Amino acid sequence: MKKFLPLLFIFSIIFTSCSDKIMGYSVVLWNIPEQDIKSGDILPVYIKSNISHVYVVQKPDGEKIEIPLWQLTEPVKKSKVSSVLKKYEPTALTYASVKTDGLPCRAEAVNTSKQVYRLRKGEVIKILYKGTGQIPMTGGVPLEGDWYKILTEDGTSGWCFSYNLKLYETDGKDDGKNTVQETVKEEVDNAFNIIKSRIWYPDSFRTMINSGNIDLSVIHPSYNFFIDEGSNKVSFNTNKIHENWEYQGYSKTGDNEYVLKNIPVKLIYKRANYIVLRYTDSSGKPQDFDYVTLDQNINDVVNAEKTRRTAAYEKIVQSGPSFKSSSYGTISFDSDGTFKWTNYRLLVPSIIEASAKNAGTASVKYSVAKSLSSNYDGVITLKFDGMNSEVHFLYKIDDSGIRLEDTASATFKGIQITERSSSPVIMYFKKN
Repeated sequence: MKKFLPLLFIFSIIFTSCSDKIMGYSVVLWNIPEQDIKSGDILPVYIKSNISHVYVVQKPDGEKIEIPLWQLTEPVKKSKVSSVLKKYEPTALTYASVKTDGLPCRAEAVNTSKQVYRLRKGEVIKILYKGTGQIPMTGGVPLEGDWYKILTEDGTSGWCFSYNLKLYETDGKDDGKNTVQETVKEEVDNAFNIIKSRIWYPDSFRTMINSGNIDLSVIHPSYNFFIDEGSNKVSFNTNKIHENWEYQGYSKTGDNEYVLKNIPVKLIYKRANYIVLRYTDSSGKPQDFDYVTLDQNINDVVNAEKTRRTAAYEKIVQSGPSFKSSSYGTISFDSDGTFKWTNYRLLVPSIIEASAKNAGTASVKYSVAKSLSSNYDGVITLKFDGMNSEVHFLYKIDDSGIRLEDTASATFKGIQITERSSSPVIMYFKKN
């Protein structure tokens, strides 16, 4: 042992001589209650040890202590430390608990960025500062929240989106863990109150409304889910499922997950306007349904679409009602929704079947995508007597007549044509 004494003596001299020289100033990133130090405090740094992974700092009372490297920012000159503090000060005492297991912590504020860490459910992390980045999407809808640079208790740093974090403030007198326990105890679970206070509609309804692609065979005011505590009623209706149960309360089975008592329904709260309804049918097979709240009244949406179709068809009738082509015969439309078409033999059998008669019903129930709306007014649908399938034509009305274009190989999305046929038959009919 004696041969090591000189080295220890030399190291002691070096440590003592260097410890009086300030190498810079750092901002504290994590509360250290046992030393009466809180996040956001500025401390002078004397030594950095890459071996022990600590800084030697001086407390306000003059005592020098060791603090792990990850709990402080990199030391800078005294003149620059205020600008460092400015970055961290808005969230200096902000911590968060993780609401879901395996939540990714990423290298950049982008949901596709490399994962640097996976957070555990209930884990306490430090919020360093808010950033800007690409907002994650669910079902085409942006999630609520912000990107934050975070710090874990083992010193890992990265970016995390706050949708699955519960942010809270501390007083700096604990390490964040005691505060979150008290916050959880005091927190009122409002998620189920939100669920039972609203009427929920299929997410597809919102998609149709936003795109203007309203399919009246699918969208209906009665296709919804709601809980009515006043009448003790739970209603769940789709185009294939029609269920009504007596409401007997609920049980919470996880974070924002609820089971209705004696009812084969589990509700998963995603956010204030979005839930997942898991329904188990009589065979024991579970099905998930995405449900949302809507700003629009469904009855108004349905009536507006019916009005659009009627007005579009009436415009065709008023523009003619009879139109003639030297090659494709004569077609006339009646205000009662019927049509007559003679001498269309050049379209048989490629577009119109040989079994079709010269009359049938006409309607405007399909629409065109915005990309086609400058060249077409809409889509006219003909159901020939004697023919099982319908025939659809893109149409454009002008002062002299109407142009029809077949859609045999056009692209349909719902009740909307998004792309015309690659080699369509185009016909022009003059007013007769």
